Amino acid sequence: MCQLLGMNCNAPTDVTFSFRGFAQRGGHTDHHADGWGIAFFEGDDSVAGGSDKGLRHFVDHQPACSSPVAELISRYPIKSRNVISHIRKATQGRVALENCHPFVRELWGRYWVFAHNGDLKDFSPRLHGSFRPVGTTDSERAFCWIMQEMAKSHAGVPSVRELSITLRELAAHIATHGTFNFLLSNGQALWAHASTNLYYVERKHPFAHATLSDEDVSVNFAEHTKPTDRVAVVVTAPLTTNEQWTQFAPGELKVFEDGALAAA
Repeated sequence: MCQLLGMNCNAPTDVTFSFRGFAQRGGHTDHHADGWGIAFFEGDDSVAGGSDKGLRHFVDHQPACSSPVAELISRYPIKSRNVISHIRKATQGRVALENCHPFVRELWGRYWVFAHNGDLKDFSPRLHGSFRPVGTTDSERAFCWIMQEMAKSHAGVPSVRELSITLRELAAHIATHGTFNFLLSNGQALWAHASTNLYYVERKHPFAHATLSDEDVSVNFAEHTKPTDRVAVVVTAPLTTNEQWTQFAPGELKVFEDGALAAA
């Protein structure tokens, strides 16, 4: 199975600490060596409420632990309110750039980013219009179907709460075909769905030290944050050894806004 990492914040934040440990799982501390990718939403901080419509998107078919692009990302502090990263263990589709997550599509004038951990059997939905897969993974097919069905369900841009209701229904349908852990974001919120393993932590004042599980590196978040900062991190398996990670229940979909778990 693959590995997922998502971050949602109330202010632009870099993901270098979490990504540094996460990337080690791509062939060093774990066997997920069939490619990786990451996407950062960015926007104009001068716009009230943020306007995170811009997107930086990097994928590589090389193992994350030895990828020069991953090394760049681990040292380049790109600041974003919403980040999704993925490390691949191929189950369907060859090892190739077009099959690397996260995948990106446009809907309602915004980019949407999706990454999946799992294996879907006999999932061949009818796809039409703009949403068709480029690669050959079950994951990209699922993403295209979700985009298609959301577009059919809402005539205009829905609220985050309305989208969450729709996504719960769509996720439950797809999950009947196999393991369906996923992360999804449009730059406004981060949605996370668990079939099996998914954990989250909320970092807020008073900030403390954290130590990576996959590398002997620690950070004192209090030295790099303001008291008003909030950061939520979602991952397949806990990234740190001294933080309180909360496990998702099977079949649970959560949404994070402004660095915190939003109301159901």
